[in-house]
Amino acid sequence: MSVSDSESSSSSHGGEYKFFRQITRDRLLFEMLGSTRTGDSKSTWKVLIMDKVTVKVMSHSCKMSDITDQGISLVEDLFRRREPMTSMDAIYFIQPSKENVVMFLSDMSGREPLYKKAYVFFSSSVPKELVNHIKCDTSVLPRIGALREMNLEYFPIDNQAFITDHEGALGELYGKNVENSRRFDACLNTMATRIATVFASLNELPFVRYRAAKATDDSTATFRDSIPAKLAAGVWNNLLKYKCIPNFPQTETCELLILDRSIDQIAPVIHEWTYDAMCHDLLEMDGNKYVVELPSKTGGSPEKKEVLLEDQDLVWRELRHAHIADASERLHDKMTTFVSKNKAAQMQQSARDGSEISTRDLQKIVQALPKYNEQVEKLTLHIEIAGKINSVIRELGLRDLGQLEQDLVFGDAGAKDVISFLRTKQDASPENKLRLLMIYACVYPEKFEGDKASKLMQLARLSNEDMKVVNNMKLLGGSSETKKTSGGFSLKFDNQKTKQAARKDRTDEEETWQLFRFYPVLEELLEKLSKRELPKSEYSCMNDPSSTDQERTKRGSVRNSHASPAPAVPERKAPAQSMRSRRTATWARTSNSDDGHSSDSVLKSAAKEFKKMGQRIFVFIIGGATRSELRACHKLTTKLGREIVLGCSSLDDPPQYITKLKLLSETEISTEVLRF
Repeated sequence: MSVSDSESSSSSHGGEYKFFRQITRDRLLFEMLGSTRTGDSKSTWKVLIMDKVTVKVMSHSCKMSDITDQGISLVEDLFRRREPMTSMDAIYFIQPSKENVVMFLSDMSGREPLYKKAYVFFSSSVPKELVNHIKCDTSVLPRIGALREMNLEYFPIDNQAFITDHEGALGELYGKNVENSRRFDACLNTMATRIATVFASLNELPFVRYRAAKATDDSTATFRDSIPAKLAAGVWNNLLKYKCIPNFPQTETCELLILDRSIDQIAPVIHEWTYDAMCHDLLEMDGNKYVVELPSKTGGSPEKKEVLLEDQDLVWRELRHAHIADASERLHDKMTTFVSKNKAAQMQQSARDGSEISTRDLQKIVQALPKYNEQVEKLTLHIEIAGKINSVIRELGLRDLGQLEQDLVFGDAGAKDVISFLRTKQDASPENKLRLLMIYACVYPEKFEGDKASKLMQLARLSNEDMKVVNNMKLLGGSSETKKTSGGFSLKFDNQKTKQAARKDRTDEEETWQLFRFYPVLEELLEKLSKRELPKSEYSCMNDPSSTDQERTKRGSVRNSHASPAPAVPERKAPAQSMRSRRTATWARTSNSDDGHSSDSVLKSAAKEFKKMGQRIFVFIIGGATRSELRACHKLTTKLGREIVLGCSSLDDPPQYITKLKLLSETEISTEVLRF
């Protein structure tokens, strides 16, 4: 028995490259659960015991059927009373806390332990005192089959995204009277630990960059301004511990950029017009679950069906980042093409027309019907959802509002347009009017000085509670020096513009659909990072590459002559690469199959593209990320030839973000309020 690290192994088997989430899943299933299936225990069922955090880690990456396939017959809660199963082995996947270790020891100590043998896996680094505590119990030691650090305590929410599960991060880090509080320190420390486990899990060592304080000297910087720097320091301190892990990289293999919501307060509230964002913004969804009403097969009242909108659904995977109008068109085209080409559909149509059907044709219909019905049902489901979204857009008059939002952001609209909209669109929902004013405040902060803000609120017929949301945006705006020069809070990406705008049009990209001009600030920052053009005065680095560049360049050609360097960073010759696999997102290279089902040839060709990937880029946003930022990461993965992984304290849709912002000035925030 020994305390082991997370073993470094390439997740590439036979040249197959896997997504960030897939690597996480494989580590949990094969490196953790699978490692216990040795010798005579291969056919033996086991009990899996987890705490409230690790059960979330597991559920974000694996399905119950995946766990069962690894020989798990029962999943238990560490802190619930459990029946003794002395003939079975147990696998503990737990956080390295004193409470958890005490509970584990109580299970396995004494003459009558609950289980025959225990395999213990910790989600992050174990303090030495806890290891010694375990070693001191001599009755437990012979019953331990493994004692290891998995270093995996993050929650994948997408093939290229994860959260640290800090729903209350905005309030705990940026709220009133939180500086140096226990909650502030606990939130930041846990966040740093969980981010660091991402790199331990993927066997990567990053350059740790962060948004520097906007003030020119420490005396004018607020504690909120220094939060990215504090988190960066915490992550780096954790990473230094991993350097002693066998096979962990000793030189940098990737980039990490730590940001907060002050870089872009427009992205969380502007209407994003993709299929994915519209589903979560306009429909009543519970996470990825949605209850859709489908036409009855018997001609009766509509039938309700609960569906999961996730990447296993290939139609969703293909269309989620498409503009809602594009998604609607493609769905109808898919259905038309599928029905016209499908033999079962043609034979059914012949039967309806009164044509005779042979016994053999009838047999073919019966054999083809299950698959035919499944595919028609899948397309019908998405057509219904897209139709519902389009109905809501019409009912709420979102096209006019969306146009005004984008015109404001790009400097094509001003005060007169906003006032005209508020006067003529009195029936617009309070939330939509508030979102418009939040965007207006970002672009024209001087319009909210003095009593101007209250007059705008009166015109919009919004309450003082709503006004609190706009005021609280200032808490995320940066240093006091910035506030003086920008009239409250500076949120513009380019302050040197002659016209007031928060974005400039992308001249290198063709605008295909109306209302698709907007892009988050993150997109431009990531492109600059990839080109090594991020200004050092605004984005500092914990481990400045200037001191190690020459040494790495000398070693590069010997170390990784087989690896392809990042195309956007030609000056780095054969950079140090992660031991784990590299691959590219397939969202921009979908199969475009008529029925939404990918073919083997498409998947194989996509796998070949994975080998061309350069160094990964990780970006973490304190205070929550948006779906437009997630879309930008998928888009840039293809454009830059580097996988972009988005991390965040939480992934927020506009209603959630507004609720959190409203609570920012509260002295005490209930966690129940933040539970969506």
